[in-house]
Amino acid sequence: MLPFTRDQFLANLVSYNEGIWPVQVAAFGLGLLAVALLFWRPLMADRLIAGILAIMWLWTGVAYHWFHFTQINKAALVFGALFVAQGAILAYVGLVRNQLRFGQSFGSAAMVGVGFVTYAAVLYPLLGIWTGHAYPEMPVFGVTPCPVTIFTFGFFLFAKPPLSRWLLAIPFIWSLIGGSAAFLLGVPQDWLLLVSGVVAVPLVVACRSGANLDGLKS
Repeated sequence: MLPFTRDQFLANLVSYNEGIWPVQVAAFGLGLLAVALLFWRPLMADRLIAGILAIMWLWTGVAYHWFHFTQINKAALVFGALFVAQGAILAYVGLVRNQLRFGQSFGSAAMVGVGFVTYAAVLYPLLGIWTGHAYPEMPVFGVTPCPVTIFTFGFFLFAKPPLSRWLLAIPFIWSLIGGSAAFLLGVPQDWLLLVSGVVAVPLVVACRSGANLDGLKS
């Protein structure tokens, strides 16, 4: 059993969305920029993408979990810490160490990545509206946990190996936590979250293993 009702969850979302407006617009703009950087490759493209993902995780951890979700669920203190930690890891690996590289690919992992990114940014809100949860009574791209996680998995599937396994741990944990809660709360657009980690992590690991084998052969 969850420590809050579905009505309380939706009311908390309304309060959050109304309280942070128009940050949602900026978040969507950052998401579009991240996608554009996969094709338009300026010198700092990889660092910019990593920075955008880090901002989304840090914002969601602090603004959503700590400042709003804690009002109905004290476990959000822990959830927020996980999101802040993921944002810090992304910033360290991608910005400080410059060890997170992205590139275009036509393999199976990239195709799934396209699907995840498209779902998080476009299909996710449309499905929410179709099922009767229009704005502001809906999780919004870039500023709430589930679409941020799906979007991040999408970009990890575009990442060039090696990809640090530390980057995968927290998104995978949240895919199980948030995805399970989606069924209890009746948020169908979040159902994909439950399988996103199970699908994305093996594909990322397989790409990493394949790169290691290629390195051995050469």
